[in-house]
Amino acid sequence: MNEVYNRIKEICLNTNDNDPVGIARKIMHDDLIKMHGPEHHFIDGASLLCAIYNVKKDFDLEMALNNLALRSEKMPGAICGYWGICGAVASVSSAMSVLHHTTPLTSDDYYKDHMELSSLILKKMSEIGGPRCCKRHAYLALETAIDYVKDKYDIVLGKSKTICEFKANNPTCLKDKCPYFR
Repeated sequence: MNEVYNRIKEICLNTNDNDPVGIARKIMHDDLIKMHGPEHHFIDGASLLCAIYNVKKDFDLEMALNNLALRSEKMPGAICGYWGICGAVASVSSAMSVLHHTTPLTSDDYYKDHMELSSLILKKMSEIGGPRCCKRHAYLALETAIDYVKDKYDIVLGKSKTICEFKANNPTCLKDKCPYFR
């Protein structure tokens, strides 16, 4: 695991917050985190796992983060534009797969649930368009996941109002087209 992933994991293991967006925002403010980049493919899912753990405490968070890190490291940067799937979507859905021990051969409802969550997030992203913004995509993915795990699994996570704190660092900010721009 690289230095950035170790720092993300350290922040997650040392918070009691149950708001995944708040956890992600805290991580994003760390000096090691860039405005855009593949580290977000770990941040987003790690923030969700951490928040769920802080509500339920019924799984090994460190092991789950290690598993997610292995999956996240395989995702190249800029997959939103090059592959048509955002790393935030893959990260959040991968986190749910880690949580539920889902594999390509799983035949229970979790398999389809994770696909459903991915499609809901992608739908919201497609309505806004590009160019990419790792912060906006993280917020969209996590807010969608917060609602999804509440409705589907009765896991109630914190959900603070999200206002972008990074717009000044993003030369391709969508400004008024972004739901988090104020």
